[in-house]
Amino acid sequence: MESTSPKRAGLVLSALILVAAVANLNLAVANVALPDIGKDFNAGQTTLNLVAVGYSLGLATSVLYLGALGDRHGRKMMLLLGMGISIPASLLAGFAPSIGVLFAARVIGGVAAGMAFPTTLALITALWSGNERTRSIALWSAIGGAIASLGPLLSGALLEHFEWGSVFLVTTPLAALALYLAWRYVPAHVNETTEPVDNLGGVLSILLVAALVLGINLAPVPGKGALAIGLGILAVAATGAFVLRQRRARSPLYDLEVAKRRVFWVAACAGIIVFGSLMGAMFIGQQFLQNVLDYSTLDSGLAILPAAVLMVIVAPRSAKLVEARGARFTLLVGYVFCVLGFLTMLLLWKEDIAYWKVGLGYAFIGIGVGFAGTPASHSLTGSVPVKRAGMASGTADLQRDLGGAIMQSIFGALLTAGYAAAASAAIASSGESARVTENVEGELTKSFSSAADLASQYPGHSEQIIAAAKASFLQGDAWAYSAGIVAILLGAALVFFAFPKRDEEEHLLAQYAAEDS
Repeated sequence: MESTSPKRAGLVLSALILVAAVANLNLAVANVALPDIGKDFNAGQTTLNLVAVGYSLGLATSVLYLGALGDRHGRKMMLLLGMGISIPASLLAGFAPSIGVLFAARVIGGVAAGMAFPTTLALITALWSGNERTRSIALWSAIGGAIASLGPLLSGALLEHFEWGSVFLVTTPLAALALYLAWRYVPAHVNETTEPVDNLGGVLSILLVAALVLGINLAPVPGKGALAIGLGILAVAATGAFVLRQRRARSPLYDLEVAKRRVFWVAACAGIIVFGSLMGAMFIGQQFLQNVLDYSTLDSGLAILPAAVLMVIVAPRSAKLVEARGARFTLLVGYVFCVLGFLTMLLLWKEDIAYWKVGLGYAFIGIGVGFAGTPASHSLTGSVPVKRAGMASGTADLQRDLGGAIMQSIFGALLTAGYAAAASAAIASSGESARVTENVEGELTKSFSSAADLASQYPGHSEQIIAAAKASFLQGDAWAYSAGIVAILLGAALVFFAFPKRDEEEHLLAQYAAEDS
């Protein structure tokens, strides 16, 4: 295939990467601040999980619908609207008076990103072709992932000197710059469709993602079982209704004929797992560093640098490997490193460990995502017609955002359940369980930050409470890392058995292009 690129390609790509950077930073900045937010609002682990996942929730629920609106009404317009709304959303989060307002601001910010983020990859698909597109996607994927990884470092540095709200304000100048560059350099109305948008399908897509993510988060919460089951039923019903609607709609929001292409759906599933693993590892890892290893916010941000650096180094090599050996081989290489990362976290991340064990875990994850990110996104965009670029880019963003929301939710639920179970067992075996009131037990089992706050109120038992809380957290995060290993192995099996090898992949992509033309 002939390689093409737009005029002023460097400036256009820089503008698109900067827009994506705003979303990627906002996805990551909350994690380091969670312990401080928990202390300030006396929040439980489930509430903190929702704050962490709120941005991903807003983005994942809206990305398919808004991507389709961009395909129809103008991708550049959606890009500018998203950047414009992200600024007040960040300000609201930074000055939130309650944790409920903070969660709402995070969701609004995620919806704003849902306008802008899918448009970046859709425009890369529409403006570039051939090897130039592969390289552009590699840069977009690597820099986006690296910026997400650098979010904890930036947040940690801010928290050394300012309140937790500062981590949400940091993206506002970046959003303003992205808004200007996108307005100035990004072309408008490139290969957009004239077909009407399936609004009912859009509403159903929002319902199914929101119900799924919220149901996972509420599942381990005492007294919320019925609500979690109800949300699960709603998610299943909305999924069924969405599929029926897409089969019958004259202009479906999500073209199921395209989605069932083997290169497309396997790559979509593979990306959800690998990007979700990155977000889940960062989410749990930042709390582990601060709660168990007593790292400062700055040190915990610095600790993740190996992941960011190696993602940027590996991504260009990933693009070359895709061209030389195909997407399947490159995805499997990435999965091997991701498994090594989670095994390191599960087996080596204990109390009082040396930093090299922390850095090793993050290094493996960074290499894995660096290798797997490019083929996961490239295979999606290469297997759809250009007029459906919004669908492909929306799916690629769902890889990150739905993957991140689901994996963070699962990891958070397992962390919550594991922590609570271990804390309850520690209280029962302490010999003083009869003296522990129901209110005190509730605080001890709610979250690490609640236990730490309680420890400050009982200085005579402070060391015992903190030691038990650390041990309970380690049981919870072990459950989460085990789930990560299972998810990666399932993803690797899917890619190994279902994704075509290089020659067959090239044949299928040529066949798809012929059908679409």
